[in-house]
Amino acid sequence: MSVFDILTMIGGLALFLYGMEVMGNGLSKASGGRMERILEKMTDNIFKAVLLGAGVTAVIQSSSATTVMVVGFVNSGIMKLSQAVGVIMGANIGTTVTSWLLSLTGIQGDNFILTLMKPSSFSPILAVIGIGFLMFSKNEKKKDIGTIMIGFTVLMFGMETMSDAVKPLADVPEFANILLMFKNPLLGMLAGLVLTAVIQSSSASVGILQSLCVTGAVSYGAAIPIIMGQNIGTCVTALLSGIGASKNAKRTAFVHLYFNIIGTTIFMIGFYALNAFVHFSFIDNMANPAGIAVIHSVFNIFATAILLPFHRGLEKLAILTVRTSDEDEKQSVQPAEEGQDMLLLLDDRFIEKPGFAMENCYSVTSHMAELSRQALFIAMELLQKYDETKAENVLKLENKVDHYEDRLGTYLIRLSSRDLSEKDSKSLSMLLHCIGDLERISDHAVNIMEKAQEMNEKNLSFSDKGAQELEVYSRAVRDIMNMSIEAFKNDDIHLARQVEPLEEVIDYLNDELKQRHVRRLRSGECSVELGFVLSDITINYERVADHCSNLAVDLLRIHENVFDVHEYLEDLKENKDAAFREAYQKDKAVYALPQS
Repeated sequence: MSVFDILTMIGGLALFLYGMEVMGNGLSKASGGRMERILEKMTDNIFKAVLLGAGVTAVIQSSSATTVMVVGFVNSGIMKLSQAVGVIMGANIGTTVTSWLLSLTGIQGDNFILTLMKPSSFSPILAVIGIGFLMFSKNEKKKDIGTIMIGFTVLMFGMETMSDAVKPLADVPEFANILLMFKNPLLGMLAGLVLTAVIQSSSASVGILQSLCVTGAVSYGAAIPIIMGQNIGTCVTALLSGIGASKNAKRTAFVHLYFNIIGTTIFMIGFYALNAFVHFSFIDNMANPAGIAVIHSVFNIFATAILLPFHRGLEKLAILTVRTSDEDEKQSVQPAEEGQDMLLLLDDRFIEKPGFAMENCYSVTSHMAELSRQALFIAMELLQKYDETKAENVLKLENKVDHYEDRLGTYLIRLSSRDLSEKDSKSLSMLLHCIGDLERISDHAVNIMEKAQEMNEKNLSFSDKGAQELEVYSRAVRDIMNMSIEAFKNDDIHLARQVEPLEEVIDYLNDELKQRHVRRLRSGECSVELGFVLSDITINYERVADHCSNLAVDLLRIHENVFDVHEYLEDLKENKDAAFREAYQKDKAVYALPQS
């Protein structure tokens, strides 16, 4: 085997790994986070969890990715440890799909159908279609499909290149002697474990083993222990993911490890015990890619079937491994801070699946919106009846909103560097704008609370007419707040379009209240000091309405391809269509001020 053969083999391996990465990313992007959301919601039954774990892994082509996601789910409190066990078992079965795809390279025969099934025959067709989708299609889904096709083509080309490069090894006695060593079960398992731990993909390491089969020097006796070791080696990714995670998340990673270790031990003892009596003849036969795929599938199905009835035992074993300390028990007794669980959704593990991470960011932002709304409404209540406890609550809520903005902003910026779909990219930009508006609304809530506090300390109160007018204004602000947040949470474009006419009415109310207050000042019905308080309150009300308008426009930007918010608002206000004018007049009638 020459130096150039070695370089070709390394290049083929590089293409193989890259193709697997591209295809996996394309599949994940095409799913748009739906696969992960299915895992989150439908794991209440152990059998259903196994099927879902197998299905999701077969789609995203990586048991490591599925297991890491499950570790993240458990760490975030989305999934219980008991639910995770079934998914992990299913993931081991689902990952065998890749080995079956790779086994197509071993198809032999001159029949037209058999020839067509060879990757070397149909991969070029997929490459042409895939590159066509990527270069000429503007449809996001077609581009994702093109990425999957290109990834599969590169994967198969790398596999073929690697196989061709290692063929000369068949004539190298030293290579055959090394493979003979792997007939020793312990050495074979160790080799498979180390290889998989290094490249962190059992599918890829099984693919490498399948490519070595073309040398004709890999017997089933050597391949079986290597495959067993590969299943254990793939646990390294989940174990690394569990570092710094919660106790249950660490336990999830250990469930994956114990499942593979116990399954491998039972399989190996049973297989070699039977072989001692039966003497399986195929052990000395030369392995082929399809045979490797069969062994890979049989082992994982066998391990799942054997250990599924004892899934509670795996869970208990993991709990015994990662024990709960006295300090942890004390913390678990204490109630978790409200909303803290929502921030756990911003898990670093989910960044590898941008579509799902974006859904989580949307959920966290929705909760942030609720906190801002709660702070504002409590502050507005204080204007009618001041309560020190409620005032402190406004400050606490504002601090939480600030914390949410900081965590979300940092997470979204990190997420922006990932390969996002066009829709997710627009949503990310929208969320970055929205969290700023929501934070400012909570700031205005504090300002309103401070005005209520000042009125209480100085024993100030509005006149009956002033109080009635302010109540109308307050009702309009509450309604625009509710309208904009519900539009955001439910992605309701129809409701979002109703925000701007109401914001115009609030601008009118703001000017009208100022004019009426000036008239009362002149007639001596109101004091100058109270006038300053009222002015501050109305300014904060009007700015809250502006931020609500921004929330609605940010939502409309996604659906109507609006890029400049200020230009959009100016155009909307200057060129009011019939629907806008009708909505404005209707709102103006609903929030009519009492006769002065």
